[in-house]
Amino acid sequence: MGSGKTTVGRRVAASLGFDFVDTDERVVEMAGKPITQIFADHGEAHFRKLETIALKEALQRERCVVATGGGIVTMPENVALLHEGGYTVWLHAPVEEIFERVSRNRERPLLQTEDPLATIRTLHSKREPLYRSTADFEVDTGPLTLDETVYGLTETALIFFGLDATPPRE
Repeated sequence: MGSGKTTVGRRVAASLGFDFVDTDERVVEMAGKPITQIFADHGEAHFRKLETIALKEALQRERCVVATGGGIVTMPENVALLHEGGYTVWLHAPVEEIFERVSRNRERPLLQTEDPLATIRTLHSKREPLYRSTADFEVDTGPLTLDETVYGLTETALIFFGLDATPPRE
């Protein structure tokens, strides 16, 4: 959470000429309500089921960048899907920076606690090994600008997928 998955993913997809899917946005569409309301009405387990459906849908598409929610790796089925589905990048940043990025957002159900910074630290320590084992590539977004992150990931994708970096001629 707060590492820039949606913002970076959307821009990388545009620079590659790929489609973009955000699994959280897709879950909201499927449920017809915000994530905070899904958690309140049905709990995290129900949200995770919808998230898996959204991931499966997204991975069926070709030439698509997929941004997932930070907790997607907590479900072993999703980890397997991510391994099978393509090239997985883990965007991460220092916990304090993540806190700064998300502290003004009231739409994060897992941060509705008395000490959101402590919650972020706990989630990070539990999830870091899952992120590390799932990722094909890691990027520390802390010291990078958005443009630097997008440029680096676009170049990496071009190389990984063997795509031509030059625009097509008219």
